[in-house]
Amino acid sequence: MGAENWSSVDGFFLVVFSDLPQLQGPLFIVLLLSYLITLVGNLLVMVTIYCNSHLYTPMYFFLSNLSFIDICHTSNILPQMLARFFQEEAHMSMSECLLQMEFFLALMFTEILVLTVMAYDRYVAICNPLRYMTIMNKDVCMQLAVGSWTVGIMFPLTYIALSSVLIFCGSHTINHFFCDLPALMKLTCSSTRQIEMLIYVLGSMITLGSITLIITSYINITSCILKIKSKGGRHKAFSTCASHLTVVLLFYGSACSSYFRPTSTYSMKENKMLSLLYIVVTPMCNPIIYSLKNEEFKKGLRKFNMFQMVAE
Repeated sequence: MGAENWSSVDGFFLVVFSDLPQLQGPLFIVLLLSYLITLVGNLLVMVTIYCNSHLYTPMYFFLSNLSFIDICHTSNILPQMLARFFQEEAHMSMSECLLQMEFFLALMFTEILVLTVMAYDRYVAICNPLRYMTIMNKDVCMQLAVGSWTVGIMFPLTYIALSSVLIFCGSHTINHFFCDLPALMKLTCSSTRQIEMLIYVLGSMITLGSITLIITSYINITSCILKIKSKGGRHKAFSTCASHLTVVLLFYGSACSSYFRPTSTYSMKENKMLSLLYIVVTPMCNPIIYSLKNEEFKKGLRKFNMFQMVAE
């Protein structure tokens, strides 16, 4: 079969998990339950914050943004994946593939930026407590949120533009459960050097820049916490950071190991498992992590009474 560019082919076929027939049934049930838990958990976080005025703070404003991102992130992938689960080769059109990839990358970049903003918020709250509400006022919080979403949405457009001119030879079967950029690069007979360089350059600008800011924030936070004389005060200060730090480690560990490596070392089966971590496991765990480790949020959760709200 001759080389064909993006616009001249009918689309791609996703293998999903048909290459693991013995695990399809259990995987479908686990992923469906995970999706439902993710939706319920993150919606509960957003509603709890909305219904408790003592949670109207910058920290919980950004947490509600994170929960919304997680809902969108999983909803972009899982419903389509579950619908195609038992098909041997599920077809996806070019426009669907491009759109799914744009949403996926946009939400991933936005989550990176929101997690960075949350680290800065914790730094200001602990190291400059008297000026916290002045520095992190409503306008600043809104600007940081809008800026994160705008940059997150704009950054992937270059990836999509370069992907749209790739030439594909032979098989158009993607051994993955969604239209992922590394999986497309594995199929193309075009040179992927430009896209790989773009991933490292633009990706590093956001990812490594964000990691640097997060590490710097936590170095300063640790220094401030160690200066607190009372053991109770140190524990309270650290507990407000523990949830965020856990989510950061979980998200960056899975996402970076999948994207920041050469195409030559790309393993389809390995990448499927890594993708499940940051598409399924991380969004599902985020509300659990915050509800277990954050005393202020647990207090708001206990006060939240759905039946009382309905009665009123």
